[in-house]
Amino acid sequence: MTANGATGTPAPAVPDVAGTAGREPGPAARVRGVRARLVARAETEGSLFDPPGPRGRAGIRIATAVSLPVLALLVAVAVRQFAAHGQLDAARWRLFVQAPVLRYLLTGLWAAVRVTLVSAALALPLGALLAVARLSRTRFLRWPAAAYVEVMRSVPLLLLIYAFLLGLPSTGFRMALFWQLVWPIALTNAAVFAEIFRAGVRALPRGQTEAAYALGLRYWPAMRTVVLPQAIRQTAPSLVGQLVRLLKDSTLGYVVSFLELLNSAKVLGEYNHTVIQGYLVSHWSTSCSTTPWPEPPDSSNEGSAAQGGAASQHAEPSAWPTTGRAT
Repeated sequence: MTANGATGTPAPAVPDVAGTAGREPGPAARVRGVRARLVARAETEGSLFDPPGPRGRAGIRIATAVSLPVLALLVAVAVRQFAAHGQLDAARWRLFVQAPVLRYLLTGLWAAVRVTLVSAALALPLGALLAVARLSRTRFLRWPAAAYVEVMRSVPLLLLIYAFLLGLPSTGFRMALFWQLVWPIALTNAAVFAEIFRAGVRALPRGQTEAAYALGLRYWPAMRTVVLPQAIRQTAPSLVGQLVRLLKDSTLGYVVSFLELLNSAKVLGEYNHTVIQGYLVSHWSTSCSTTPWPEPPDSSNEGSAAQGGAASQHAEPSAWPTTGRAT
């Protein structure tokens, strides 16, 4: 390290990128260094944990090589036991191709879909109102909404269904079996939807709201016309996932003796001694109805998606941009 003649301060040392000390790295070495940094950044960004090292990857390969034969052996033993007890006989499965049985199961599937649609129609608007209330500047709106969200997210759905089934009739208030299942699902999932909407609003750059204020909009018009549409667009994957969760929650209809798909398969299996077959068919039907179809990549939205992902990483208001464009 030599002194700088003009200022008398030591010149900074050149980092040893090319692997040789004291020499300026060549173009190829600089390219390799940049490529290594980009690969390391791509591996670490977007993950909840550090990527495994060489020992970790070796352990994963060993665990995979050991667990796959064990899993295949367990599946083979289960299939052999089913065959030994006659559960794979064609006579037990031929029942599910008969028209009355299919009509009975399709009626249960439509009942589950109806519970999902009505619950979503109640939970989505209520969740949006709760999110707006939690984001309000008025504490009389913010505190009750926060209390509702925190309490309802902590109460098990099954316990709430039992409260509607056993608690309300003791007060003299009775409702149909359909609503005894729909209202607990809607009230519980409204709290989850509220947190999804609130997270989408918090993930937006502050410049969007400031640009709306610069155009003369007040808080509620800016929230309704600028912030919420973008938040809903960003949280669409989470909203779809929670809607699928609503369909799964409808399987708790057995508590109130509501004949949705799983309860219908249970009743049919107990009557015809085909409980396992009925559960497998109902599981296959539910899986087919909730499996997402792959969408082709849209290159036009790559820039906006990258901008939304970068904005979601800044949760503190001090890190939000101070300028932006209202869309």
